[in-house]
Amino acid sequence: MAARSRSQTAGRRIRASIRDARVVLREFRAPLALFVGVLVGAAVLYRVLALAAHAADNTIEAPSFVESLYLMLSMIFLQANIEFPEPWYLEIFFFAMPVIGLALLGGGVANLGALLFDKSARGKEWEAALASTYSNHVIVVGLGKLGYRIVQQLLEFQQDVVAIELDADKPFIPSARALGVPVIIADARRGDTLKAAGIERASSIVCCTQDDLANLDIALDARERRPDIKIVLRMFDADLASKVERGFGIHTAFSTAGLAAPAFAAAATRAHIEYSFYVDGQLLHVAQITIDPDSALVGQTIEQVEREYNLTIVMHRRLDEQHLHPQSDEVLNEKDGMVVVASLEVLGQLGLIGSHPESGARIRTQQRQGWLQRAFARRR
Repeated sequence: MAARSRSQTAGRRIRASIRDARVVLREFRAPLALFVGVLVGAAVLYRVLALAAHAADNTIEAPSFVESLYLMLSMIFLQANIEFPEPWYLEIFFFAMPVIGLALLGGGVANLGALLFDKSARGKEWEAALASTYSNHVIVVGLGKLGYRIVQQLLEFQQDVVAIELDADKPFIPSARALGVPVIIADARRGDTLKAAGIERASSIVCCTQDDLANLDIALDARERRPDIKIVLRMFDADLASKVERGFGIHTAFSTAGLAAPAFAAAATRAHIEYSFYVDGQLLHVAQITIDPDSALVGQTIEQVEREYNLTIVMHRRLDEQHLHPQSDEVLNEKDGMVVVASLEVLGQLGLIGSHPESGARIRTQQRQGWLQRAFARRR
């Protein structure tokens, strides 16, 4: 899957760099204040000593405070353009100020430059600056196998994503960043982490770490900060997932075991089933069907098939054309393809269970009669 250029546009990175520079400058307020304080203090002291020297000898000039301040700044960069004054205590400034100034500025300027231009040295701060350019995005907490697959799928859906991961050694972190996804290495249970990920502007949050209680804690914190945010919660305990969904009003709470079990069961049937899921306790399957020439479905309309077999046709394909919302009066022909949502029992009626996947909807007339009789009996 190619990285999305939309999440890595030059404009977004420029905005992130500007915001990051502001953060860096705020971090350097203390060293900058110390430098200014030393500069002003030295200027005041120099003027006081120069006034004392002028009082003792009128030939010695006493600069104003502004001149003294400029002189101290010039001394730091070895650019003082006046002659040495005669009093020894004023000469000391010419040697001391460059040492003091360079000591204060040298390390600070080097660190400032490194932080401004080497984004990897700042880690969380740069990722947070990049995340600050996102809005209506999805926050994915936990970048394990499941979390990374969720990130990939969201990018396929053209959704902006910001990820949070506690373990900096997770192997999927470089891959996610290569896709243009900001990854904040921090504990999502801390409020400042969710803030850095843009929880105030996010459309939803997916909590998919391997710790049920951590997922719940993060979800509740997100709900407290943003009552309207959509929450998707990964939980291993099916009972707890159900209680969380009912008790806390979290939009979706998925039990990992509950999601995996239908897929394993469907695979064991040898049916051509793409996906399985539960809806209100009913196990449904998404399956592909290719209509064989001797199928009883040939010549029937989509509405007739849906009514007789109690299924839903979500896609109809004929030759190179496919329709995700087929017309109900569309007549089915041989070699037509369909994607249906149905129960395992209905798939059995269509001849998909216990046969080769390519057998399609091979329904013999005598089989169809028996199945229809049982179906009508159940309806009565």
